[in-house]
Amino acid sequence: MRARTDPTFSEFLLRVGNGDEPTIREKIILLPEQLTIKHSHDGIPEKSIIKEIFQNLQENAARAKYVIERAILASRNDHVDKINNNLISQFPGEIKIFNSYDSAEDDTNNYNQEEYVNTLTPNGLPPHRY
Repeated sequence: MRARTDPTFSEFLLRVGNGDEPTIREKIILLPEQLTIKHSHDGIPEKSIIKEIFQNLQENAARAKYVIERAILASRNDHVDKINNNLISQFPGEIKIFNSYDSAEDDTNNYNQEEYVNTLTPNGLPPHRY
């Protein structure tokens, strides 16, 4: 989306994709300063990125447009869960926790897999405790 409205970013992406962007070591490119977020030294890196992407969250949390125009991408579900939990805790209002409902019809197993199943986080489904 940003590539459509930012010609400088578009050109950077093309240089990276074409292999024309200079490298600092073997196949490692140096990101431009404006594409990086400084790490705070509070020991929680998620807070730095949330603070940068969701600036003025307290004032804008009720505005749907503000929230849907921002995204933080992560490579693994456990990273996503950390960021989501940290971000959600910063929204104003009462926290509500929802658990999935577990039941099975005609369950012939003599053992309970519920604890194991509740730890799974497949793509496209919310976690057991949300």
